[in-house]
Amino acid sequence: MKPSEYAEHDATGLAALIRAGEVSVAEVHNAARTAIEGVDQTLNAVVSGPWEAPLAYDSAGTFAGIPFAIKDFAIHAAGVPTYFGSRLAGAGVVFPHDTALMTRFRAAGLATMASTTTPEFAFNGNTEPVAHGSTRNPWDPTRSAGGSSGGSAALVAARALPIAHATDGGGSIRIPASTNGLVGLKPSRGRVSPGPGESEPLSGLGVEFGLTRSVRDCAALLDAVCGPVPGDKYIIRDPERPYINELNRDPGRLRIAIHTRSWSGGPVDSEVVAAVSAVGAVLEGLGHHVAPATPVFDWEQFIDANLPVWSVSLAEGIGALAAAFGTTPGPDNLEATTLACAEYGRGVTATQLGGALAVFNQVSRTVGEFFTEYDLLLTPTLSAPPQPLGELDANDASLTPAQWMQKLLGVCSFTPLFNVTGGPAISLPLGWTRSGLPIGVQLATPMCDEGTLIAVASQLETAMPWADRIPEVNAGGY
Repeated sequence: MKPSEYAEHDATGLAALIRAGEVSVAEVHNAARTAIEGVDQTLNAVVSGPWEAPLAYDSAGTFAGIPFAIKDFAIHAAGVPTYFGSRLAGAGVVFPHDTALMTRFRAAGLATMASTTTPEFAFNGNTEPVAHGSTRNPWDPTRSAGGSSGGSAALVAARALPIAHATDGGGSIRIPASTNGLVGLKPSRGRVSPGPGESEPLSGLGVEFGLTRSVRDCAALLDAVCGPVPGDKYIIRDPERPYINELNRDPGRLRIAIHTRSWSGGPVDSEVVAAVSAVGAVLEGLGHHVAPATPVFDWEQFIDANLPVWSVSLAEGIGALAAAFGTTPGPDNLEATTLACAEYGRGVTATQLGGALAVFNQVSRTVGEFFTEYDLLLTPTLSAPPQPLGELDANDASLTPAQWMQKLLGVCSFTPLFNVTGGPAISLPLGWTRSGLPIGVQLATPMCDEGTLIAVASQLETAMPWADRIPEVNAGGY
């Protein structure tokens, strides 16, 4: 199998070829290794790998033998160094065991071949850490791949991988899905276990899942990894049916709210507005009722509440890592905004943190009430197409923690709301700029309703297909 042939298939398609005996696992892995090495010369998306042999996996799994990569953050595989995108981690932290999600990835048959880049401690909307340099966008290498799952997204978009791990604490699955033209689902809080080392990442904001090129891969992956493990803090409602059965299912006539104005009050690019409006028109043509509406909440209060939650989490993580390595956090091993926010986090009181969580509760109740009137909310994923590299400089020492949070969430103002509510949201590559750059469109539903998201996403994939769009940097040339 040549890399050009390998690149034509999503994970489901490759798995079918392997099961039918039309191609061997070894041929697929060789093609993937060549593809990853080829595109990474331009993209700089790999932290470690591609390895000579993938990590162990179950050959009976849904995705048996399918090439895969894990993000250098949150997840860990036994024996594989984790760097968290930071110089503070030195030669990396090696855990003796898998996380629950890593165990399920192996059981699904995914053949992990590499680890991918992340901004330092996943605290940025692009992927340009000092530790590893800038990850570039395969559609235009002068632009950002987004973050914080930028390395995984760049490799999947460039067709060097059909599927990869990702995390989302404020949009870190959906942001790079938008900038790279991918399907990026943030599942409901509790849908995918964070165990055993975490019970409530980022005070409930953080989740893990993956990035794919097709809706069917997204659905099959969610089937493979969803569900609690013993000791989880939250156990949520099971889906009504397997997520793969949502494909091509008629969801009925849904009440869909459409909103294109940024909750931050900042500008939204006209091409982004046009893309979302076009999707609204298609949904109306599919028989849904589409009307302008939005939940209303105080953006400044929302930003103020995010700052202590993120900063306390940074302070905890950095403190533990520094203690393990016997190092002192400082400008020689941390980026300026990371260090400033961690220092701020160490000073946050229990009362301040409790107040932030109270704001989150208020916002969640507001959005919950909104979804009693609407089944789905349609928005942009981002306010603008992919940014030039360097626009979000986490090493800018002139920024205070509050200024960094304002700048960061101002760029991705449509995504963090659903980390706070815990409900699912998906970014789909349904828009394109005149110059050919991808524009993501976000759909969100009430808590636990991933099934409706996948059903509607499947409708849109059929009505507005994107599979034939290939970026400038792609595995077909290697």
